[in-house]
Amino acid sequence: MKLIERASPRRTNARTAAGGAADAPSRLGWLDALRGIAALSVAIYHLALPFVWLNANHVPRYLDPGVFGVMLFFLVSGYIIPASLERRGDVRAFWAGRFFRIYPVVVVTVVLSLLILPRGHTVIQGWAFDHPLLTLAGNGLMVQDMMGVTNVVGVMWTLTYEMIFYYFVTTLFVRGRHRQSAPISIAFAAAALVLGAWLPLSTLTGSGLPATRNLVAAAGIVVVAAMVCVFTGRADLTRWGGTLLGGLGLTLILLNSRAATFETLIIFATMFAGTVLYRLERGQLDKVPALLCCAFVLTSGVVSGYLYNRGPALWHTWTESWKAFSFAYLAAWTVFAAGMLLRRRRFPRWLTWLGTISYSVYLLHNPVIHAMDWLLEGHEPFESWQGRGAQFVAFMAALLLISHLSYRLVEIPFQKLGRRVMKAVDRRFPREAEEKAAATTATA
Repeated sequence: MKLIERASPRRTNARTAAGGAADAPSRLGWLDALRGIAALSVAIYHLALPFVWLNANHVPRYLDPGVFGVMLFFLVSGYIIPASLERRGDVRAFWAGRFFRIYPVVVVTVVLSLLILPRGHTVIQGWAFDHPLLTLAGNGLMVQDMMGVTNVVGVMWTLTYEMIFYYFVTTLFVRGRHRQSAPISIAFAAAALVLGAWLPLSTLTGSGLPATRNLVAAAGIVVVAAMVCVFTGRADLTRWGGTLLGGLGLTLILLNSRAATFETLIIFATMFAGTVLYRLERGQLDKVPALLCCAFVLTSGVVSGYLYNRGPALWHTWTESWKAFSFAYLAAWTVFAAGMLLRRRRFPRWLTWLGTISYSVYLLHNPVIHAMDWLLEGHEPFESWQGRGAQFVAFMAALLLISHLSYRLVEIPFQKLGRRVMKAVDRRFPREAEEKAAATTATA
């Protein structure tokens, strides 16, 4: 899920200008390594081969690899996304980078899945075929998981959280509150502890399909209005647009979350905690308050899982027990902390390469699994270790090859296109001097 960019020095290269991944220096290769680990964890989890090997399909897992992978992704996003916006100092360029970074691979994944995979093996959720226009609108806004709209591809639920985090980061930046990561992270974590099972789910869309249509239409109007404001380049309108986005994001997470309340709140606490660690490294926050903040968020995540990830909540977190959630959350923090402590070391090139293609790996691994099931239809299931091992190797080889091609043929070209588009927009609609001065002050 390469929604995050690889950080780079101020002398950014061409690709970072469009919001894409740069050729990060070795001192920041740890971010790529973490993304590679996270992508691999989620892919193997969905393949589920390790549990088949152990004949442990019905044994509760004490560490959910899927939760581990996505929480690790969220930590890295929290670390680098605000840094990306502040480094640019340009909300319009930030959002252009996000559009050209996120959407092309999603579109390619969905279109190729529809064209290649037969209906019986499609990765596209069945609800999408019944309500194609609503699915297109909801997933096009990329906040479908909080609007009662089925994710067109299951793993896209995490993109909703990424998108709303972008909303919050934008709001804080245009309001000059972007240095308040620690109190915001603590507030989300405390809310998860106190309100973990109390906030109602799907309040706005619980009455059925008409309510879902209304919410999608209303959210679409808000997002379009906000983006029009942002892309004018005017400082006052950019502030309005950022405020609209933040208000929409807060409304959705408080009133219409699909996931368990504690999970939703902990995800945002985790992302802002990642930002806290970035500010600690940059000398923008003292060590003691930063570490206390992160310790509180980590403790809140583990304890919230213990308190609330039981009974019906398991259907919303897609885990088997509180241990599966809490221990995976702890493991994600442990791996992230280890990566940060080792950040000045050079990581293996294969692992950093896996990080560069991690977004394609994240989106494409389920279609590859479905394609594998289709090709093996009618064959006896593999029973031997040798057969299952060969199946696993074939799956990984196909996934990595396809993801590499996606990165080269889709991700990079669209990043370049985004760069050209933004140059044209900047020439036609230059940013106001006031906004540039404010951005310079914000990043100083």
